[in-house]
Amino acid sequence: MVSREHKKDALHDKLQILRSITHSHAINDTSIVLDASNYIKELKHKVEILNEEIATTESSTTQNMWPRVSVETLEKGFLVNVHSGRSCPGLLVSILATFEELGLNVLEARVSCGDNFHLQALGGDNEEDEESMDAQTVKRTITNAIKNWSGSIE
Repeated sequence: MVSREHKKDALHDKLQILRSITHSHAINDTSIVLDASNYIKELKHKVEILNEEIATTESSTTQNMWPRVSVETLEKGFLVNVHSGRSCPGLLVSILATFEELGLNVLEARVSCGDNFHLQALGGDNEEDEESMDAQTVKRTITNAIKNWSGSIE
């Protein structure tokens, strides 16, 4: 009998601890366990939300680290903009080498390479088959050059 009373008291003590941890106002044991179950569900939901926020923050941080590239088609060539919120040593050289690979002459360019990187360049075709290259091809090639550049600095 003593053992049974001891187990019952121990269970009651544990339920009271559970009640206090989960901030339950329930009195009977079943309600305490039900409140604890709901509390656990609530905590799981909060963890999911926090994990989503972390993933969003990490992805936006990763995206902000990569230079953004935009390319517009002009009458005789392309207007290329590359921007990054951080300094990118060596990136200008990689992009200019890509212009050369594409057969584009840099007709005009503005570059800022201080705490951040910004390039605005007007590239003109120096080949006769101007129709063969489009803005998407130029953007894809410059983006690949940026990926290769980032792999070489890591």
